[in-house]
Amino acid sequence: MTQQSTAASDRLDGSVLKIAGVVVIGAIMSILDVTVVSVALPTFQREFDASYAEVAWTMTAYTLSLATVIPLSGWAADRFGTKRLYMIALALFTIGSGLCANADTIGQLIGYRVLQGLGGGMLMPLGMTIMTRAAGPHRIGRLMAVLGIPMLLGPIGGPILGGWLIDVASWHWIFLINLPIGAVALVYAALALPKDNPEPSESFDFIGMLMLSPGLALFLYGISSLPETGTFADTKVWAPMLVGGALLVAFVLYSFRPRHPLLDLRLFANRNLTIATVTMFVFIIAFMGAGLLFPSYFLQVRGESTLTAGLLMAPQGLGAMVTMPVAGMLADKMPVGRTVPFALGLIALGFFTFTQVDPETSYVLLCGSLFVMGLGMGGTMMPIMTSALKTLTAHEVARGSTLVNIIQQIGGSVGAAIMSVILTNELNGSRPIPGATDPSGEPITEAGLAIAVQQQPELAQQFPVEPSLISRGLDYAASSFATTFWVAFALVLVTFIPAAFLPRRREPSHLLDDQQAGQAKAPVIIH
Repeated sequence: MTQQSTAASDRLDGSVLKIAGVVVIGAIMSILDVTVVSVALPTFQREFDASYAEVAWTMTAYTLSLATVIPLSGWAADRFGTKRLYMIALALFTIGSGLCANADTIGQLIGYRVLQGLGGGMLMPLGMTIMTRAAGPHRIGRLMAVLGIPMLLGPIGGPILGGWLIDVASWHWIFLINLPIGAVALVYAALALPKDNPEPSESFDFIGMLMLSPGLALFLYGISSLPETGTFADTKVWAPMLVGGALLVAFVLYSFRPRHPLLDLRLFANRNLTIATVTMFVFIIAFMGAGLLFPSYFLQVRGESTLTAGLLMAPQGLGAMVTMPVAGMLADKMPVGRTVPFALGLIALGFFTFTQVDPETSYVLLCGSLFVMGLGMGGTMMPIMTSALKTLTAHEVARGSTLVNIIQQIGGSVGAAIMSVILTNELNGSRPIPGATDPSGEPITEAGLAIAVQQQPELAQQFPVEPSLISRGLDYAASSFATTFWVAFALVLVTFIPAAFLPRRREPSHLLDDQQAGQAKAPVIIH
């Protein structure tokens, strides 16, 4: 084959791009919904008269249900067909969105987010399966770059869209907007996706599912309860973590027995997969955990509207937009051990600024730092995943990427819980205002009052206090955010340790090894 024909075969042609359109729309819906809700949390607090820990469950419930369905996606795609299952996932997500918009209590909203997550959790894995079967494994780096589009639009468009809808309409519209998009996506999927030919090749591991899915859900529930309780000693934290952890340990011991376990831990014998997983796990704890706090700083300390907070977050997505397509191409041509440490360096450089924040830190400096972090982010996540996948056979890729992504979900939940607990404990250390209590009888602190006044200026009339008190409270709140960012920054630096072991030499790809024996099973990858 000539160099010209090889280059041509490496391109994603029109038929692949048509299918990619369906996948990108579904992924945008799923990812946008996470980032849209992140800027709506203060609004939920006011509308439902709930604490921050309570409204945070609107995000946690989505993550829990998503993590529960990930292990089932690969088997279900083979059993029922990717097109049929993808359309069911779209319908579940769209119906869940409509129910969320009609929630009357915070409990109802959390419950409907679970339903939304069951659909959203399948959209990206199934979409990746459909795309890889259409494009072929030899174009996986370019494929990652295409599927990076929704991952870029999420951080850029989600906070902006959410802030705008909340400011000009109401919080209901951050969910209602999914209804027309979901309807269009369903019609598009029916017309564009290839017809299903389900060929069940493996028996389903029911015993493994009964241990893994409940174990994951309980363990993550316990971790996610930490911000609300503030201590591991609370029964709400340690009891589900203990039961969930026991189920996960039982699953680990059991998973080496069946021929086709729900999650194949034997793949950790692959050095590249193990190193990539460890690197990604530490990175996600640091970056994703702290990333949820960036909008909170703009909303709570700086008193910005949800729309402005969303616009201030946009440089991060723009930075990733610059580097992600380049990183996708480089991942097909050179080992990631030569590029990822440089990208992590950019993240650390941008992150350091946030360890120095105060109530008046320059927005030019903060937005510039977010842009630099975005540059690093675009060169980190996808190349690491591509490196791990290339050293697996095509049949192993589905199970390997599922394994990595479950660990990613655990990392994201652990990171969010750790950062939320640190921030909450720091804020609670602020000086209480003598004689001032909230409706539950808890003392109101200077930092708590300052944040409340920033978000609702009319409260200044209810609590006529000296401006110096508000100023002290904002200083303390900013210092609390800075302390939390210091912890995240230290974890980013720790990520350099496993990243130093990423491959620095080109290694042969085994993705095509299985194709001579029959049609390969496609990977299941999510962000």
